[in-house]
Amino acid sequence: MPTPITVIDAFTDRPFAGNPAAVCVLDAPRPEAWYRDVAREMNLSETAFLMARRDGDWDLRWFTPTVEEDLCGHATLASAHHLWESALVAPAAPVRFHTRSGLLTATRREGRVVLDFPNEAPAECPVPDGLAAALGAPVRRAGRNRFDLFAELESEAAVRALRPAMDRLAEFPVRGVVATAAADPGREYDLVSRFFAPRDGVPEDPVTGSAHCGLGPWWAARLGRDTLVAYQASPRGGTVRVTVAGERCLLEGHAVTVWKGALL
Repeated sequence: MPTPITVIDAFTDRPFAGNPAAVCVLDAPRPEAWYRDVAREMNLSETAFLMARRDGDWDLRWFTPTVEEDLCGHATLASAHHLWESALVAPAAPVRFHTRSGLLTATRREGRVVLDFPNEAPAECPVPDGLAAALGAPVRRAGRNRFDLFAELESEAAVRALRPAMDRLAEFPVRGVVATAAADPGREYDLVSRFFAPRDGVPEDPVTGSAHCGLGPWWAARLGRDTLVAYQASPRGGTVRVTVAGERCLLEGHAVTVWKGALL
């Protein structure tokens, strides 16, 4: 029997922007190789696999074209959007996901999806040898959390102009490298970033929700407020509203369904 699959653009309010995620709702577990084969076939930065639990919650797994991930924001947002849109969850009800990073929840607020994620504040560290050369830009300060390496650059223009050497970035023993800077004066957002994860099969991720679990605390401390608007300046681009709430980070964004199909 065909297995439905949907592609949803996350962290955007218009199609063909933000970060596309494939969402696949299953009625039974599949062989491990099947998940990886489907994710490789979809060839998006993440494919999400959902399965209903007896308690009304959902099991959720995320796969890049090459690896299973421990935490993913945009595919979680896309999954919640799909469950509400397809009436698998009541429109006003929260969605509870059981994942490799524990229980994650999604609710709705003023047309946006709100994700309750862990706070993954980076600890400041010395700038690693070779990082500036790999990015192709000077690094003002660096930080690291359990997933990623954070590189603060001189300006928004420096972040936007990056043309990193992916083979050299792949040498760092992290999921990805996050380049970030404060936004230029007068922008509608507070900070800008880009995310590179060549080790995980994603040279540049369009909009990385989970990276904002680190970016939020990083910039909240510098800018002196807990709620920030972040813009990820990939070629597709996308906006994430981040609120640092103690040990949690709330990530907010829109989502748009772009196509529906089936795996035969």
